[in-house]
Amino acid sequence: MFIDEIKIYARAGHGGKGCVAFHREAFITKGGPSGGNGGRGGDVILQADHDLNNLVAQYYQPRLLAEEGQDGMGKGMDGRAGKDRLVKVPCGTIVWKLPSAAPPQSEPQIRKGHDDAGDLSTRRRLPVSASRPALLRHSGRARPMEIDLAAEPARAAAAPTNTAKGELIADLTEHGQRFVLRKGGRGGLGNRNFATAARQTPRFAQPGEAGEEGEFLLELRIMAEVGLVGYPNAGKSTLLTAISKARPKVAPYPFTTLHPQIGIVEYPDFFRLTVCDVPGLIEGAHKNVGLGHEFLRHIERCKVLVLLLDMAGVDGRQPWDDYAQLLEELGLYDAALLERPRLVVANKMDEPAAEANLKKFKRKVRSTPVLPIAAAFDQGIDKFKKTIRQAVQHPSA
Repeated sequence: MFIDEIKIYARAGHGGKGCVAFHREAFITKGGPSGGNGGRGGDVILQADHDLNNLVAQYYQPRLLAEEGQDGMGKGMDGRAGKDRLVKVPCGTIVWKLPSAAPPQSEPQIRKGHDDAGDLSTRRRLPVSASRPALLRHSGRARPMEIDLAAEPARAAAAPTNTAKGELIADLTEHGQRFVLRKGGRGGLGNRNFATAARQTPRFAQPGEAGEEGEFLLELRIMAEVGLVGYPNAGKSTLLTAISKARPKVAPYPFTTLHPQIGIVEYPDFFRLTVCDVPGLIEGAHKNVGLGHEFLRHIERCKVLVLLLDMAGVDGRQPWDDYAQLLEELGLYDAALLERPRLVVANKMDEPAAEANLKKFKRKVRSTPVLPIAAAFDQGIDKFKKTIRQAVQHPSA
């Protein structure tokens, strides 16, 4: 099963509560406060891994919960920090933050006692140690900061947002790259931190902060240098089989390929190229005809696009019409794809009608170089591999 888009819920661990305790030992009548601090909550961390190729793990486990911090203990012992939740995702994963549907909360109240620390969602003000009683105002992990209101419109305009998918917050493209999706809550301070000359026996402690939480959309865009685009039955899977060790399904009927296939092209000097074969693109794909446009996200990162044409017209279509329609569908999906370097490849040149159609194609579509091949019989494959390598290494040539 191939999963390239999944909605998840992530919640970091809550911080542990501070402890209210007093030192008790023989011959020490007034040992003073000895409550330990609570441990911090664990973070939810995403890590890119090149050994993965889809988001099927998140499909079966869409709730990512980190461990909570341990409460503080007596004798000045701090609680253990919560373990981070490390989630591996394939390289090319984009993280969208979905808008929160939570209702607005009422005005937060002051939390004074250790016994009142049960509700973490309403806690906003924490007492701190000082010569005079004071309150530290905060919300989650946020701190007071100076904001330039004049720069707010420009900052909002520059923010990478998408009205349909939310706010873009991360793009994991390199192996081992990490992103802290949700930050764990800070542990509360024990009562030993609030002892002063005027208040030597504080009987309160801080509750732990709540861990961050939210809903996100993970979207995979495959990391590949070359993308194969064409009509169904044009021979994309056959070409991928001929140039790499990938073995996609090959059959004489449309839409044999239902999800993107990846192949690694290896050269004698140990140079490698990644080629992505996407499902067949037909007229009206922008209206969800066939498999629609959704799979085209996987060629957005490609440096070179290969437009594979059935030059023999086996399915009764004309190659020049297919070429024009492919360009139109690519432009309707993303106009930037039309500015990518592209290579037009004429497949099935072993068929009798292919030579005549190739001559007509060159007359109708001028100033467009065409590379003839026959992928099923390995004709022109070596030249094709050299051409795509040169296009990737020297895109302006």
